[in-house]
Amino acid sequence: MESTTATVKPQFSAAAKAEIARLFEHYPAERRKSALLPILHIAQAEFGGWVSPEVQDLVAETIGILPIEVYEVSSFYTMFNLKPVGKHVLEICRTGPCMLRGSDELTAQLERITGAKVGETSPDGLFTLKEVECLAACGTAPIVQVREKYYEQLDTPEAVDAMLNELRNLVHRPLLPWEETGLQHSQQ
Repeated sequence: MESTTATVKPQFSAAAKAEIARLFEHYPAERRKSALLPILHIAQAEFGGWVSPEVQDLVAETIGILPIEVYEVSSFYTMFNLKPVGKHVLEICRTGPCMLRGSDELTAQLERITGAKVGETSPDGLFTLKEVECLAACGTAPIVQVREKYYEQLDTPEAVDAMLNELRNLVHRPLLPWEETGLQHSQQ
């Protein structure tokens, strides 16, 4: 018996389409590919924090480039997630200065508390742990980045607990930049 369930092709929301159109205004028509990185960020935000192959195909179609051109970029940069992630992606700095200030202990503590290993998502779906290269906050290490927010000086159990509790208590997802009311875009 054949399956009657069809895969729904992903589509950008009206707000995301408007933001993409605004981005395209910054580039000549023959250079639309220059908007690839910001459009991948929009796609990741729109589609649950990761860019599936279908979403990458949508990005390619939107820009008018080959899908492989999107795959090359999304697989190169660690800021793009190629598999489903938790509600909060905890990006733990793993470079030398953070290691000297306790990032290995921080990672072990986060694994113990969340129940996820680096590269995995916690059983409750809230947290994905990800090691990243320098977050440029050596003076306040060890550090974790969650979206655009830095959680610094995570060198005590209390600081780690405060960060995780703050994230657990977020009721709504953060607004995307193009959804914020009153956001003014530069037309330069």
